[in-house]
Amino acid sequence: MLKALAFSIAFFASLYGHEPVQWGENVTGVVTKFYSDKKEIALTFDACGGSAKSSQFDAGLIDFLIENHIPATLFINSRWIQSNPEIFIRLAENSLFEIANHGTAHHPLSINGKSVYNIPGTASPEEVAREINGNGDLIEKLTGKRPLFFRSGTAYYDEQAVAIAHQNGVEIAGFSVLGDAGATFSAPKVAQQLESAHSGDIVIFHMNHPESGTREGIMEGVAKLKAQGFSFVRLGDVKSHLNRLP
Repeated sequence: MLKALAFSIAFFASLYGHEPVQWGENVTGVVTKFYSDKKEIALTFDACGGSAKSSQFDAGLIDFLIENHIPATLFINSRWIQSNPEIFIRLAENSLFEIANHGTAHHPLSINGKSVYNIPGTASPEEVAREINGNGDLIEKLTGKRPLFFRSGTAYYDEQAVAIAHQNGVEIAGFSVLGDAGATFSAPKVAQQLESAHSGDIVIFHMNHPESGTREGIMEGVAKLKAQGFSFVRLGDVKSHLNRLP
């Protein structure tokens, strides 16, 4: 324990005085795809929370996934869990779904407070670790299992924040297909985006906006992909085949 603590302190100390050089969704160390010799796609869904609108739940979308036996990885924020505790437990108990970490306060991950979309990022290495581990601790307490995958609010990072995530035992899950653009795409656009996916792609959607076109677009897109012989996987199912960006 003391050895691990000393290593962590030394690691954090090594970051001070070294400004990040990357900032965005696709920085060094982020996982955007996986390798597969099968026709497989990973569907991922964010649940952000923080307001009444962002704390909604698209029950129809989740029912569709369950009824059609479609596995998915669910990235859930602390604020959404706190607003939907019973729903969260039901999702976590369903073996179709893998619970992943969408952060504690939905901040972009930065070591110097860089912001995006007018949302300030974490402002130090310690804040990066707290943004990851606060929600990681909550999910582990509620489910008995610590999530392996993390996606920040906005999915923005600097490369040093990604290194801190790895130091804390999590993979940063980006995406290769923008499924619904924060639940702003129309249903036809969502279907088009999903149908553009290839084997090994990670697609990002949202499960907290039932008023959006996400559900209908996914229903259409999934049907067409299944007709083409595609199947769907959770990120944990392909964790040994993940492709980190160099």
